[in-house]
Amino acid sequence: MVDNRLPHEKGFHVSWDQIHRDSRALAWRLDNHGPLEGGAWKAVVAITRGGMAPAMIVARELDIRTVDTISVKSYHSGGGKADQRREAEVLKSPDPEMMGDGTGILIIDDLVDTGKTLELVRTLYPKAHVATVYAKPQGRPQVETFITEVSQDTWIFFPWDMALQYVEPYRGTE
Repeated sequence: MVDNRLPHEKGFHVSWDQIHRDSRALAWRLDNHGPLEGGAWKAVVAITRGGMAPAMIVARELDIRTVDTISVKSYHSGGGKADQRREAEVLKSPDPEMMGDGTGILIIDDLVDTGKTLELVRTLYPKAHVATVYAKPQGRPQVETFITEVSQDTWIFFPWDMALQYVEPYRGTE
């Protein structure tokens, strides 16, 4: 059987409740696994923008008070064609003194897709621990810890990108 659905129709819809539950599950996986005394972590760094909500939840659950962000812009070198190599550029870096080589730092994102963003971040902070809530196969090598794997061709709809509206049924209209 041929799947004639458009890419956006092969979607994984994540509610606010679900991202909260999955982010707490990520925190539980990371608890007591840090390199500092007692398995602690020094800081949480969110990859903006998608990593901000999960990072806030992880920081709360693990009682980590030092939170910073790194902003990475990814774009297609081929004018937006999905089959072209993605390039990534850091727009805003976290505090360099805090970061060092990344030891004791949890870098959190919502999703690893192709892995290009995390590949760049890992070159900057090679000893940081990278964790995402969701992972696609192509990007998985860039992540140490994640909660849910989805197929490479699945589009994840996060609650901060959505509005409530009526949707036609998948089959039939009556």
